[in-house]
Amino acid sequence: MAQAAIAATAPEGMLIAPIWKRVVALSLDAFLITLIIALPTQTMFFGYLMAIDLLLTPLAPYVIGTWIIHLTFYWLYFKYTGRYYGRSLGQRAMRIAIVHDDGSILGEAHWGRRAAHKTKYVIPFIGVILGLLDVFRTWRHETKRSPIDLANHTVAAVDWSLPEKTRGGLR
Repeated sequence: MAQAAIAATAPEGMLIAPIWKRVVALSLDAFLITLIIALPTQTMFFGYLMAIDLLLTPLAPYVIGTWIIHLTFYWLYFKYTGRYYGRSLGQRAMRIAIVHDDGSILGEAHWGRRAAHKTKYVIPFIGVILGLLDVFRTWRHETKRSPIDLANHTVAAVDWSLPEKTRGGLR
């Protein structure tokens, strides 16, 4: 059904990645980034979220600074893995490719905006709610495209179903 809805612009045979694969890919990315960034900040990102009253203590600048570091690193990660690989490492592991509606590879200019949209999922507390809402919206949408895909005119496709020319541009 989703295939029929985008058949007018998509290349023949291009398959939309299942929602569960996209969620797993984002989870893999979040796990990897949190492990890497926890070392220099000497704390786990969500550790401070358990005690919200830390925002009212003298440690508040440190907590807010840690959040800013994490959000910035997430944005940089999604932007530059997208520019280099055509997808994040989690998406690469799940065999998902991010392409234009017509199946062509995204240019370098598109990844910054897409990365900014994805960063909303790691905002403390709010990100989980936004993520669940977006999963529900994706599930309900006739083409199974996420709000991020709709805003950026992209498709999360199964990489092996893409045309040979597009597959050759992925890493």
